[in-house]
Amino acid sequence: MLLSTAVFGISLEIVIVVLLLLIIILGVILALTIRQLQIVSRKYYTLTSGSTAKDLESIMLTRFKEMDKVKARMKRFNKEHKTFKGHLDSCYNKMGLVKYDAFDSMAGELSFSLALLNDENSGFVLSTMHSKQGCFSYAKEVIQGESYIALSKEEKEAIRKAQTVDEEIERMTNEPDEEDIM
Repeated sequence: MLLSTAVFGISLEIVIVVLLLLIIILGVILALTIRQLQIVSRKYYTLTSGSTAKDLESIMLTRFKEMDKVKARMKRFNKEHKTFKGHLDSCYNKMGLVKYDAFDSMAGELSFSLALLNDENSGFVLSTMHSKQGCFSYAKEVIQGESYIALSKEEKEAIRKAQTVDEEIERMTNEPDEEDIM
C-alpha cells in the first residue's frame, strides 16, 4: 500500500527511503566508531595494567625524577662554566709575534718579540735579540695595552698584533671559501 500524502511537496515514500538510508549510514558510522574505541581501549588497558607491564604512573614518576636530575646537573654545569669563564678572563689568550733581525750583521730573523695579553690587554712582551756574541732576552710588563718602559717598534707591533688577534680570527672565519663562491 502506497501512501499518497505529501510532506513539503515531497511524497512520503521518498522521505521514508531517505530517512532509512540516513539511519543505515549512521549505523555504519556508529559501528566504525565503536571499533576504533575498542582498539584504543585495548591499547590503554595493555599500557595501564597487567602483571608484566610496568605501571604507567611509576614510569612517569621515574622520568620526572630523571628530568629533575638533568635540571640539577645543568645548573651545576652552568655554575662551573661561569667559574671557568672567570678564570679564563685572567689567562693570556692573545698572542702577537714579530720576528726580525736585531743587528745588521745577522740574518734569518732569529730575534723576536712575543706579546702575551689577557682580555684586558694586560700581560707582558718578551723580546729576545740574537747576536754573534749571544742571545739576550727582555721582558716588559703591559697594562691595558700600554707599557711604562720604552718599547721598540717590534715590541709595539707584537702588542698591536696581540690586541687585534680576535678581529683577525673573525675576518679569517668570515671570508668566503672558494667552495662557497662556486
